[in-house]
Amino acid sequence: MLRCLAVDDEPLALELLEDNISQVPFLKLEGACSNALEATRFVQSRPGGIDLIFLDIQMPGLTGLQFIQSLTQRPMFILVTAYEKFALEGFNLDVVDYLVKPVPFDRFLKACNKAYDLYNLRNKTADTKPLDYFFVNVDYSLLKVVFNDVLWIEALKDYVRIHLQSTAKPVVTRMSMKSLEEELPRSQFIRIHKSYIVFKDSITSIKKNSLFVGSMELPVSDNYKNNLTALIGKA
Repeated sequence: MLRCLAVDDEPLALELLEDNISQVPFLKLEGACSNALEATRFVQSRPGGIDLIFLDIQMPGLTGLQFIQSLTQRPMFILVTAYEKFALEGFNLDVVDYLVKPVPFDRFLKACNKAYDLYNLRNKTADTKPLDYFFVNVDYSLLKVVFNDVLWIEALKDYVRIHLQSTAKPVVTRMSMKSLEEELPRSQFIRIHKSYIVFKDSITSIKKNSLFVGSMELPVSDNYKNNLTALIGKA
């Protein structure tokens, strides 16, 4: 669980940040501040510390970038701003991600996942097990999808359809195939087409230009044949 702080001088933007944070299961909102000076006092008052700060840049008094530079012990930061021009400066300060308003929820979730992965990497122990699931946004809530329940995933313009073993009805979520692919471990999933990703263990047979998941035949495009060749070579 990541302990979070939201900082933005615009009340509506701050309210939206709080709402987005509340929807992510591994985030715990510890507080919300309307400026960087208030955030400084908040961080100093927390002996247990803050793991992640969602931070606006253009604020009165002290900017978000100045706030980051003022801290001797820095938590992780995700910058949430209306200005693209500060991106390079932000990444030079080792922020986890840089989000430009208005931020779609799937993009917000992707940034949170990056922070969570980084947190786990920094705090990894011998007993730490990798996650065997991911979350997708469905009907204004987050749905947990277990990796080995997936059969295949197909792209539908701005949406993806996730076909599962456990239910005949696929899960449909608004996000790009590229964003979802980045959430999936390559050891378990294979991209076979611009429109298809397959869970490797669900593959039942392979032909020259296609493969089967049960009775479902899926095309393998020329651009992704090397992925399939590598899979066959390891079989």
